[in-house]
Amino acid sequence: MNTQKLKEILEWYICAGVEETAGDEPFAQVLPTKSISPLPARETASQKTQSERPATTVLSQAVNDACQNARQQCQNINTLEELKKLVEGFDGCALKLTASNTVFGEGSPKARVIFIGEAPGADEDRMGRPFVGKSGQLLDKMMSAVGLNRENCYITNVLPWRPPGNRTPTDGEVAVCLPFLLRQIEIIKPDFLFLMGASAAGAVLNVQDSISRLRGHWLEYQGSDGCKIECLASFHPAYLLRNPAQKAKAWTDFLRLKQKLEEKS
Repeated sequence: MNTQKLKEILEWYICAGVEETAGDEPFAQVLPTKSISPLPARETASQKTQSERPATTVLSQAVNDACQNARQQCQNINTLEELKKLVEGFDGCALKLTASNTVFGEGSPKARVIFIGEAPGADEDRMGRPFVGKSGQLLDKMMSAVGLNRENCYITNVLPWRPPGNRTPTDGEVAVCLPFLLRQIEIIKPDFLFLMGASAAGAVLNVQDSISRLRGHWLEYQGSDGCKIECLASFHPAYLLRNPAQKAKAWTDFLRLKQKLEEKS
C-alpha cells in the first residue's frame, strides 16, 4: 500500500471510532475503502462556547436527581432515628438492590468522636451493623486502648450499602449517599471526626490526596451549616490487617486523638 491508501484507511478507522489495534498487522484485512468527506474545520474557543453545551447522559441525570432528592429529604430530619428510617426507605442508589441489609451508623447520639469508614463489608452486610467483622474487632481494640468504645462514640460509613464484591464505590454512589452521612454529622455535632481510609477522607473533606499525605496532622471539616470540626485521617482497619507494619502509624493517630480529647475535656 502506498502512503495515501494507508492515510485513507487510518481516517476511516478514526471515523469508525477505533482507538487501538490488536495484532501486529493492523491493516492486514481491510474493508473496501470509500471516499470520505474531509473532517470539518475545528471551531475556535469562542465558537465552541456559543455552539457546544455539555451533554447530560441519562445516568448522570439520574445521579443528579438522586443526590438532590437525598439532600432535600435530609433537610427535614432532626434525629438519628428518623434519618435511619429515611435511609432504609431510600431507593435512589442501586447498591441497595444488591445489598442484604442497610447498614446505618450506631453509637451515642452525643458522641464526641465519629469514626467513619468507606462502606460495609460482607460481615456488616449480613448483620446490618457497621464494623463487626475482623476490621471492626481491630477498631474496637484500638479504641479501647485510648479509652473509647461503641457506647461513647459513633461509628458509620460513607455508604450504608455494601458494593458487590467489596468493589470500590463509584463517584456517583458516593455522591448519592454522602448527604446521609453529612446529616448524621450535623445531628450529632461531634468534637472530632476520625476518617478511616482515603475514600472516607476524600468524601468528607472533598479532596483527592492519598491517605499517606493526609494523615499525621489535624484537618478541618466545615459543614453546610457553618460548623467546623477537627478531623484526623488514618488508615482503614482492613488495610492494617493486610499491612501490619502500618499499625504503629495508626496507633500514633489514635494517641493524637486521645490528647485532643483530654485537652478539650
